[in-house]
Amino acid sequence: MKLAIMGYGVIGSGVAEVLKINRDQIMKKVGEPIELKYILDRKKTLPENGECLIHDFSVIEKDPEVALVVETMGGIHPAYEYIKSCLEKGKHVISSNKAVVDACGSKLIRTAREHDCNFYFEASVGGGIPVIRTLYHNYAGEEVTEITGILNGTTNFILSQMKKKGAGFSETLREAQQLGYAERDPSADVDGFDTSRKTAILLSMTSGNRCRHEDIYTEGIRNVSAIDFEYAEKLGMNIRLLGSVQAVEDRYFAYVAPVMIGSSDPLYPVDGVFNGIRIVGNCLGTTMLYGMGAGKLPTASAVVSDIIAAVRHRGHFQGIGWSEKMIEIEPMGSNAFRYLARIEGTPEGLEEALREAFLEEETPFRPIRLNGRSDEFGVLTDILFEEDFLANLKDFEEKTGRRIFHFIRVKCGDHEI
Repeated sequence: MKLAIMGYGVIGSGVAEVLKINRDQIMKKVGEPIELKYILDRKKTLPENGECLIHDFSVIEKDPEVALVVETMGGIHPAYEYIKSCLEKGKHVISSNKAVVDACGSKLIRTAREHDCNFYFEASVGGGIPVIRTLYHNYAGEEVTEITGILNGTTNFILSQMKKKGAGFSETLREAQQLGYAERDPSADVDGFDTSRKTAILLSMTSGNRCRHEDIYTEGIRNVSAIDFEYAEKLGMNIRLLGSVQAVEDRYFAYVAPVMIGSSDPLYPVDGVFNGIRIVGNCLGTTMLYGMGAGKLPTASAVVSDIIAAVRHRGHFQGIGWSEKMIEIEPMGSNAFRYLARIEGTPEGLEEALREAFLEEETPFRPIRLNGRSDEFGVLTDILFEEDFLANLKDFEEKTGRRIFHFIRVKCGDHEI
């Protein structure tokens, strides 16, 4: 089988490396060698595999020997056009590109179906964690009701370091950049957009229909502070950026946001650049996938697993994907959480107002105070729909004249809709 790689950055070169390192193992599994014939890249020279380098996509497109194409270019254009053209020629395409899968996945899946080939994208979510194949095959008999994950290694590293060192966001971001975990422009990671695209792919898989990541409420981690971690420690909790999707009958909920999670949550100990994905099924219950969510060889390993699947399913469409029908995502206000609200001043004289806004009558009034801080205190609310919490928050500020500095959603036990 002849293979072409489009884009030879970190992941593309990693694919070539894994194919070389595990050549014998791969050959045993597919019954024949997989030969790298072309590398499409803008670079003029390559230190290795230079004899495969080309600059013209049409060479891959027109070569009937090339049956497998790996796309690791990133971005939507021209990746979409290149992938579509390869599928129309009956070539299997494997992509690690979450942007093109999110924006154009349903169209590319339809094209693959029409031409009896496959479009695989395991590495687009979770790097080396096999979440997509797990959902489509291992959990094929399940009604998946929730998928919640730590889906971005950069933000998880930053939040982990903030907790360990008691440092602020800006300081920890600089450390992540110095170590190569964060880009010079970190907005895609720290503002939640990377996680949002991956969450949209997970929701498309869960629902069987298409959704837009732009319709998912997305909040990054720039406003998370060292003080928030002090409150989390008081509560025995951790703060993580979560991407979450839930199906409740025919309604779909999704969000990306920093959330406090308790020690009973399997995502609680996921640390550093690692990712974790918690899946809940109606019969299976809760399971957890954990591993390297990014990185050259872990992500390339996921790509190679798709290459092997393509060889095994040559000549027919395997059926992985979702339809082009759009689904409607419920507004963020329809989600319910508890909330840790940081309130100006001291709690004396505020019990009645706080109960009216955030607490049931039977809930003990236990304001949270931090050592050495008299300028604010914290309150952990009862479970509230977000639209109700925000309305009550505004009423509380107007009635009492006290400012609420910041709040973080708190996930305690099963999510309640």
